[in-house]
Amino acid sequence: MRLSRRTLLATPALGLLPRAASAAGPLKVAFVYVSPIGDAGWTFQHELGRRAVDAALGDAVKTSFVENVEEGADAERVIRKLATDGNDLIFTTSFGYMNPTLKVAQQFPKLKFEHATGYKRAANLATYSARFYEGRFATGVLAGRMTKSAIMGYVAAFPIPEVLQGINAFTLGARSVNPKVQVKVVWTSSWFDPGKERAAADTLIAGGADILTHHTDSTAVAQAGEEKGVFTIAYNSDQSKYGPKTCLTAVTHNWNDYYIGRVKAVMAGTWTSGDVWGGFKQGMTKLAPYNAAVPEAVRKEVDGQIAVLAAGTAKPFQGPVNDQAGKVKIPAGHALSDKDIADMKWFVEGVQGKI
Repeated sequence: MRLSRRTLLATPALGLLPRAASAAGPLKVAFVYVSPIGDAGWTFQHELGRRAVDAALGDAVKTSFVENVEEGADAERVIRKLATDGNDLIFTTSFGYMNPTLKVAQQFPKLKFEHATGYKRAANLATYSARFYEGRFATGVLAGRMTKSAIMGYVAAFPIPEVLQGINAFTLGARSVNPKVQVKVVWTSSWFDPGKERAAADTLIAGGADILTHHTDSTAVAQAGEEKGVFTIAYNSDQSKYGPKTCLTAVTHNWNDYYIGRVKAVMAGTWTSGDVWGGFKQGMTKLAPYNAAVPEAVRKEVDGQIAVLAAGTAKPFQGPVNDQAGKVKIPAGHALSDKDIADMKWFVEGVQGKI
């Protein structure tokens, strides 16, 4: 495993710190990443957030990161080292960091910790995530309009609620405009493994999928689609340069404002633990620019779907919805609560795969 740390400082930011805190030196903020930064993907988007903190707050902060940290025991070691190194605020950015982050937070009660996509909190440990499933539903509508075979492929890492939400929302979006759609799922059992992701994409294409999407961290799916002339919808960040002819759009994540706001809260002494779950409305989830292959009518339809999701007048998980076995899971006139969505452990009708 390769670990590296980099510290970047930008221009000074004035008036952000109380006099006493300012005299103590810059606020030290660290980030832990599950994969290499690269130029696209989950980790890259968090790295853009870190850079945004530097650009906004300048010499008032000193940020660092450790990339490519495996989930489990190694993550605990890295997080503890960052705590003993004197960091004031530590962001851990993968679901599998949840228990290690909680354990270290309990050992360092005076420090602040934030964990992405988890659900375990403490007085000094907050959680945050985005409503990725909103973007998945919107791109499902796009895919449903663009498919010819009505077979779609989904390359997925692990069967945890966050991933299942996306698969289900994508399927519901696609079937809302094309009820014949079937979504085939292949698991990679890894967040970042370009070889496995490429093999999964090839398998799905061989199985008749004419649109692929993924919940993994590399650009392998977009590259596979480009090479084989199959449309793709990327995840995490804009990957159009890896699929200039075939990558239709991407569900992207924007952490910049969140990170800047949370760092400012520590500086101001107003930081509190809690849980943030933002979507289209908050700008934490967006779609990348559409490929030229997407017809104007489809663009307008998807944009309209985004608008109603942002306004809250439509919800991806609103009944009637059947589960994979055809049993009513969400009755007509009802919608899943946030708790139900966060605990999701089932597939909707139209998904071909096992949990």
